[in-house]
Amino acid sequence: MPDHLTKNISTKVTAQEYDRLARLANGQTLSAWVREILLATTIPRPIEQVLLAELLALRTILLNLHFAVASGEPPTLEAMKRLIERADDEKHRRAFEQLTAPAWRP
Repeated sequence: MPDHLTKNISTKVTAQEYDRLARLANGQTLSAWVREILLATTIPRPIEQVLLAELLALRTILLNLHFAVASGEPPTLEAMKRLIERADDEKHRRAFEQLTAPAWRP
């Protein structure tokens, strides 16, 4: 653990929540465990990035294909290749942006 921990974050929990967190800490001090979990949630896991990237690529392809068909323009083979290539090129960047963007809460 870093030597210079100088800032403090605290929260109130119920007795039941505290007991549950203490069990999950599994022998670690509760503050060390909570710090580890809190910091881990700020870094997207690889599986989250891959799944979201693929979902965003699929969404891009589907929406563009639907728009083309609704506009009366059947997609050509070349247009589909470009669409898939563009979706694949952008999917990881877009997923990372989505996963690292601050969550908006009302």
